[in-house]
Amino acid sequence: MTIGALAGLIAAIAFLILAVSAAFVLIKLSKTVDEVNKNINSISQDVNVLSKQTEEIMISSNSMIKDLNEKVNTLDPVYQAAADVGQSVSDLNSATQSLTKKFQERNKPSFLEKLAGIGFKVFRK
Repeated sequence: MTIGALAGLIAAIAFLILAVSAAFVLIKLSKTVDEVNKNINSISQDVNVLSKQTEEIMISSNSMIKDLNEKVNTLDPVYQAAADVGQSVSDLNSATQSLTKKFQERNKPSFLEKLAGIGFKVFRK
């Protein structure tokens, strides 16, 4: 066997080792790609389920918000009536205070009444 033939044999063995190694890498890569595809399919199905559930939650939330708005609109007149009653009570209180002050000012004894009272006390003694 000549040196050229020996070099060719070594090169052929090296190429065979390289080809076998590449085949193992490609097989592992193929398995990894298959696993990634399975995971992507699983994630897609989960996202579809979540999307449907989210849509149902949004519909339910919109319905509850609509119901809540209707109830708040129903209660608005009650709050307005309570505010009106509060204002009426405040006005009545102010009027009562004003009337009380006027009554107190009217019932103060005049100067002549005070003088007569003093005179009465002096003559009584």
